[in-house]
Amino acid sequence: MPSFSKASQDILSKAHPDLQRLFNEVIKEYDCTITCSYRGQDEQEKAFRDGFSKARWLQSPHNYTPALAVDAVPYPTMWKDNRKLNELGAIVKIKAIDLDIDIEWGGDWRFLDLPHYELSDWQKLK
Repeated sequence: MPSFSKASQDILSKAHPDLQRLFNEVIKEYDCTITCSYRGQDEQEKAFRDGFSKARWLQSPHNYTPALAVDAVPYPTMWKDNRKLNELGAIVKIKAIDLDIDIEWGGDWRFLDLPHYELSDWQKLK
């Protein structure tokens, strides 16, 4: 059975408890890496400038404590493998339904962000 690395565990520990619960179930079925949860102001502004985010500081669910979003990719890390990213997305969405956790996946957006998962209505949780 796959398990998270120490680095993934540390990143996930900064996320909302529902996201922790969700991805701790996902990892039992699908090997993945958590690459981002909380993102500070400098990191968020850099992501915006570099075109990796459409959001500025405090406009992203990554900018709150605990983080209301996580980025996850298949392991070994496959940022460019859309088939694997979509596979992971399907598993995360099914697990979220099973656990009654309402999420949005960046793979369902017009501006695709396949590694991104956020709590629905996160603005109400901040």
